Amino acid sequence: MTSTSSSARTISALPPVEGTPVDAAGGGDVRRIGVDIGGTAIKYALVDPVRGVVVGPLRRILTPSPATPDAVVSALRAALAELSAGPDAVDPRSPVGVGVPGIIDRGITRSAVHLDDSWLGRHAGQLLSAGLDRDVAVLNDADAAGLAEARFGAARGVGGTVLMITLGTGIGSALFHDGQLLPNTELGHVDLGGRDVDGWAGASARVAEGLDWPTYTGRLQRYLAHLETLVSPDLIVLGGGISERHQQFLPQLRLRARIVPAQLRNAAGIIGTARQAHLGRFVMQ
Repeated sequence: MTSTSSSARTISALPPVEGTPVDAAGGGDVRRIGVDIGGTAIKYALVDPVRGVVVGPLRRILTPSPATPDAVVSALRAALAELSAGPDAVDPRSPVGVGVPGIIDRGITRSAVHLDDSWLGRHAGQLLSAGLDRDVAVLNDADAAGLAEARFGAARGVGGTVLMITLGTGIGSALFHDGQLLPNTELGHVDLGGRDVDGWAGASARVAEGLDWPTYTGRLQRYLAHLETLVSPDLIVLGGGISERHQQFLPQLRLRARIVPAQLRNAAGIIGTARQAHLGRFVMQ
């Protein structure tokens, strides 16, 4: 369901864009493991990165606290071992994609709001690849979700300016123009009324403060209307765990842009990271 507005814009279309898979010449098993590290939980699953679907159950474990690099690597090693066991398991040497809740600039972690500060300045790609003993594609978690929605979901083939917002423990953002990602936008940390909206309008704030849906929807309305003044999106895609309950709030939002729930729901980040691994998007220098 989408919001309606007399000033809603016409959404232009783009032709689908296909990348070059890392194993294009080899055939064989193209399944990849996708991982989405959140402030509360680490979600992971086997993914078919060609069709953009999760294969088997979406699993989760608690994010370590404190979420130091060593603690996260240890948790991921256990999770990957689970998916690399049994007769239908993925090759234990196959690449894995990991979404990180922070700015990833050419592999370097530049922010770590929902991770331990010891990540800052570290090369996440090198760190995870060494710790997991395999190639790892690392990117911002919201960017990963946005790439999945742009390739397989609600923003597929959409031109103009597309903004994806993920609502979870915090708020993530992914911004596209004519299908091209502008990475690491971090629009979940804008100032609104003297507060960082990450802890005010994220899905966790609704639970922590015991907000009813109308009150929480009012916060989202203020936040998203503010973003409209900053980037003038043609389409807004709302993702994250709360997108499973979009009927509770999305129909009440009134914005100029068309607004829709993420089609891939809470699996978007996992699918996006797995596809980056499939395409060989590794930053190791």
